[in-house]
Amino acid sequence: PSLLTFLVQSTSHKTTNTLVGNSPYSTSLFSTPPERNDDTSPPPPPLSTLVSRVAVAGATGRTGKFVVQSLLSQKVPVLALVRDPSKASTVLDDPTDELLTIRKTDLGSRNDVLAALDENQCDAAIWCATGFSDAPDQSIWTKLQALFGLAVTPKGTIDAVGLPALAEGLKSTPKRVLDGKSLPKIVMLSSAGVTRPSWSE
Repeated sequence: PSLLTFLVQSTSHKTTNTLVGNSPYSTSLFSTPPERNDDTSPPPPPLSTLVSRVAVAGATGRTGKFVVQSLLSQKVPVLALVRDPSKASTVLDDPTDELLTIRKTDLGSRNDVLAALDENQCDAAIWCATGFSDAPDQSIWTKLQALFGLAVTPKGTIDAVGLPALAEGLKSTPKRVLDGKSLPKIVMLSSAGVTRPSWSE
């Protein structure tokens, strides 16, 4: 089971035979959780009991805003890492939710990402940001180069900086185990497998 497994709301403990993957908990982000055919199986624990706060990179994007919404609906505290806090106040369903912290963060800055995690005591993260920076000073050509894996410098893609920084910031957090298996500390949602099939160092 992965962290995303628990981003769905569980309303029933009964089962069907429709499973995704090898775990009875596996399901897609917004589908109804599959019912289990063993009525004696315990329900999966609430996500809020497995993590204390989840950082969401790209929280105001097309995918990120729904991830934030799903986490908050399950009473999971969220740190929204955003470039533009004013956009967050209009894009997110309830920017005043007491479980939501919105922080302006440069995902292309290792120090800023580390500071954000440290200040807010996160122990998990979900990456929903695009691979290239949307900073206003970047040319459209630079963005296209980064999108298709042609960036000539590491700073051309924010995931080349932001993801390792998230890993660094979370490496000392306690390991979470479910059914004898370690849960991931970072989940990356990305189209990089299509847009960047081969990566250089």
